[in-house]
Amino acid sequence: MRFLKSMLAAVIGLVAATGALAEKTSLTVYTALETDQLKAYQAAFNQVNPDIEIKWVRDSTGVITAKLLAEKANPQADAVWGVAASSMALMAREGMLEAYAPLNLDAIMPQYRDKKSPPAWWGMDVFGATVCFNTVEAKKKNIPIPTSWKDLTKPEYKGQIVMPNPASSGTGYFDVVAWLQLWGDDAGKGGGWKYMDALHENIAQYTHSGSKPCNMAAAGEFVAGISFEYRGQSNKAKGAPIELVFPKEGLGWDLESFGIHKGTKNLAAAKKLADWASSKDAMLLYGKNFALTAQPGVAPKLPNIPADYESRLIKMDFEFAAANRERILAEWTKRYDVKSEKKK
Repeated sequence: MRFLKSMLAAVIGLVAATGALAEKTSLTVYTALETDQLKAYQAAFNQVNPDIEIKWVRDSTGVITAKLLAEKANPQADAVWGVAASSMALMAREGMLEAYAPLNLDAIMPQYRDKKSPPAWWGMDVFGATVCFNTVEAKKKNIPIPTSWKDLTKPEYKGQIVMPNPASSGTGYFDVVAWLQLWGDDAGKGGGWKYMDALHENIAQYTHSGSKPCNMAAAGEFVAGISFEYRGQSNKAKGAPIELVFPKEGLGWDLESFGIHKGTKNLAAAKKLADWASSKDAMLLYGKNFALTAQPGVAPKLPNIPADYESRLIKMDFEFAAANRERILAEWTKRYDVKSEKKK
């Protein structure tokens, strides 16, 4: 009798455990977050929501954006966490995002979220342009530290600059959009394109990652890498011999953003992820990596990032960036793709 009772208890326990496993929801989350951020964000989310498993699909912004657009008729993603707002605006235009106001939306600054109510997407943190400048290699080559974007077109920088390809990198795309907004577009004839023509003369390579130019400069492969402040800050903190340059004309930028993919079969779980990803706890984690978070007053002061960093950001038009993406990238590719690194 005792044996039967113990067997029955074991069976009941197994059924209960199987039921618990069955209740666990799996979310497929597309992201362009840096790989060294994913574990911390996921672990913090799972402390609050242990019943939701995240399956990441990660690549650079351009690749993830192209993948999402290609899958429009047969979406595979449940949510998009940490992809540029310019890409989110494009997906919103295509009707691919589920409008949702997360619990913490009111704490997010209006300039850092979709203007519709409820929003199709909202921002997490700002990532902005930075030039990583290797002072050791520059001294060997007698190259002065730049203070402006236009300095990078001077003859002494020839073959010493790397930057991201805007077709594959969100960082590269906001650089291009910023230069067009600063100096003009005019269908390929404006001052922004003339600036990029001159810069192209000094470019050694266009990479397929926003981090890679800073990593290459940090390693001494090139003197200057056009990148973004998170990667510059983290490389300098590790002891790389670089200075972070914030060109005086103004900085292009974008937002790491969140959106729920329309048509997800796991909408309730996706909303829980949105609620947590917009929370102060999440913003505190974002603030460990970025100088500006979408909730104000959360990010601590980061060393090597100027106190007036936010005021150096130019006014970015995400609707322009979304509406003109195909045209801008086609023009850029026609002019400059010859120097892009080969895709693996």
